[in-house]
Amino acid sequence: MATPGRLATIGLFASQELTLAVRSRWTAIFAVVFAALALAVGGSGYILTGGLGLQDFARTASSLVQVVLLLVPLTALLIGVQALATERGAAELLFAQPVARGTVVVGKLLGLFQALAAAQAIGFGAAGLVIFSQAGQEGAGGFAVLVAGSLALTAIFLGLAAFIAAGNVGRRARALALALVTWFVAVVLFDIAALGVASLLRSGHASRLLVAAVLLNPVDAVRTGTLLGIEGDAAFGAASLAFFRIAGGRTWAASALLLSVAVWSVAPVALAIWRLRRADL
Repeated sequence: MATPGRLATIGLFASQELTLAVRSRWTAIFAVVFAALALAVGGSGYILTGGLGLQDFARTASSLVQVVLLLVPLTALLIGVQALATERGAAELLFAQPVARGTVVVGKLLGLFQALAAAQAIGFGAAGLVIFSQAGQEGAGGFAVLVAGSLALTAIFLGLAAFIAAGNVGRRARALALALVTWFVAVVLFDIAALGVASLLRSGHASRLLVAAVLLNPVDAVRTGTLLGIEGDAAFGAASLAFFRIAGGRTWAASALLLSVAVWSVAPVALAIWRLRRADL
């Protein structure tokens, strides 16, 4: 358990990192782009069908899921790696202080999470206010589930950014390249590979593979949990449907997904701290 002194130190690092992140133009760009996309998606459904106005909260949340799954992991990885993969001289000076390396990592991650969460709050909040004024509060619960899923992805991929940065101290370009590869594998390649392999297997083995894919990939876990919270299993893909069928109901499915997200939120940070402690700085 963290002592009061350690908690204060974590808070100090978090405050410093939050200040730096807020001043960064990349955080501001993310907030503006996120808000613009949320508003655009809110109106796109009716425009495509020849109507006017904004979709309600439930329709907007369903339409925004894929935007969140693409944009949030990429932003968390790139901003996280840029902040955490310091040059070797700066890293030596930072970790020469009489503070545990784990304390530094946790504090900086907390500050980055607060900054990105605030940027998302601006985007979701702006879209939410406009939708509420035009369409009322119907489906607001599903919209809140999407916000929670977005924050979970932010925490997970900031942790992965910390793990990448911990193994590439002084090599920021390499760390950024690995961050892009991580995003591509998690968001794009993993599902294609899982479905491709499953198509070659017998039905039972294919279903088990798809269930494992949902739980092993944090993007799939958040996607499935978010869609489950917004509109049940109506929008599930093949992997999510196989998972929901084998889980045997909403309660067990939600519990397994929450466990997957919790593990992914903690494990990369723990591994990053372990990696930094072993690093010769």
